[in-house]
Amino acid sequence: MIAKPQDSLPASVISTQAISYLTHLECADCGAQYSASEVHTFCPDCQAPLLVKYDLEAAARNVDRERIHKRLKGMWRWHELLPVLDPQNMVTLGEGDTALLKLPRVGEMLGLTQLYTKDESSNPTGSFKARGLSAAVSKAKELGIQKVIIPTAGNAGGAMAAYAARAGMQALIYMPRDTPTANIQESRIAGAEVVLVDGLISDAAGMAGLKAREEGWFDVSTFKEPYRMEGKKVMGYELAESFEWELPDVIVYPTGGGTGLVGMWKAFDELERMGWLKNTKRPRMVSVQAEGCAPVVKAFLTGADFCDFWLGAHTVASGLRVPKSFADRLILSAIRESQGTAVAVSDEALLDYQKKLAALEGIFAAPEGAATLAAVHTLVEQKWIHPDERVVIFNTGSGLKYLDYTG
Repeated sequence: MIAKPQDSLPASVISTQAISYLTHLECADCGAQYSASEVHTFCPDCQAPLLVKYDLEAAARNVDRERIHKRLKGMWRWHELLPVLDPQNMVTLGEGDTALLKLPRVGEMLGLTQLYTKDESSNPTGSFKARGLSAAVSKAKELGIQKVIIPTAGNAGGAMAAYAARAGMQALIYMPRDTPTANIQESRIAGAEVVLVDGLISDAAGMAGLKAREEGWFDVSTFKEPYRMEGKKVMGYELAESFEWELPDVIVYPTGGGTGLVGMWKAFDELERMGWLKNTKRPRMVSVQAEGCAPVVKAFLTGADFCDFWLGAHTVASGLRVPKSFADRLILSAIRESQGTAVAVSDEALLDYQKKLAALEGIFAAPEGAATLAAVHTLVEQKWIHPDERVVIFNTGSGLKYLDYTG
């Protein structure tokens, strides 16, 4: 069978029921509700992220999870639980449905019988950021937005540039000057204007925010608009589907902005409320950061509800060099509700595991993805992870994009 080109979502994917069961947006802190048919960023009163809400009861009545399984592969086969109402607005490059791979040799080395990686490196632009930016740019298109702006540690900028090009939008990107060269080049070749900043992503965010306010750009910073998390949450749907509607015991996730961790926790709640899971046991969520930038780890270990800004942030894993997440409270809540934990690893350890994963399993992971294996090593030694537990680590991107950065 010859695959059909995807200008938008294929007609065969669209349900005869609702395209989306989207209802409204809701503040993560105060619960205030906002219209999903209007442009919103975050709650102006709480300065907190807005969460996308769906009529899950109607979705459970009308959507058969097995029908989703039989659709053409890709993130948008879950369209009923994604925020776009018109399929013509779905901006796709084929993201999603990445491989879930067992790691037998690394697992044996660590004393684990069921160690897996969700390998996000096969996404368009080489990282998991494609999922979130596909959702965000698609909804921006639906809302009539013509120009988008983002501060980035690298991969999110490349993804936004690609999806903005696909949608015919203007794109403006602020990124640290020492961002891996591949991220800079992929952003520019897709037509985005790239501004290199002397400093960290926090400095880039300040400049992008000012530019957005002054010139009317729509800011798609992590958690400062509602929709990137919706693309990332599909990773949670895919995990449940891959394990035949059960969830793993432990998920180990590299955490910078934290969209994926919070998104998957939201996905598990949605699946449970729709009755799609075989049991209600949730995974223990592990947040992994670098020792040179570990605000979530520090807050978790000290029992704080929020993260302090991390001064002097440094790590070769550029995606982990985020001094403070806008959604720190949501990240910490997901870890604690799941009875999870947070672990900081050294650059030396994550680079060592990057080599081991490549040599033993043939996977050239991004430094952020390799950091999860270094964390698993620590947690096994502490007996926090047990030998026969089902453990999933996330490789969030391709190591090829970091060749000039990690050596």
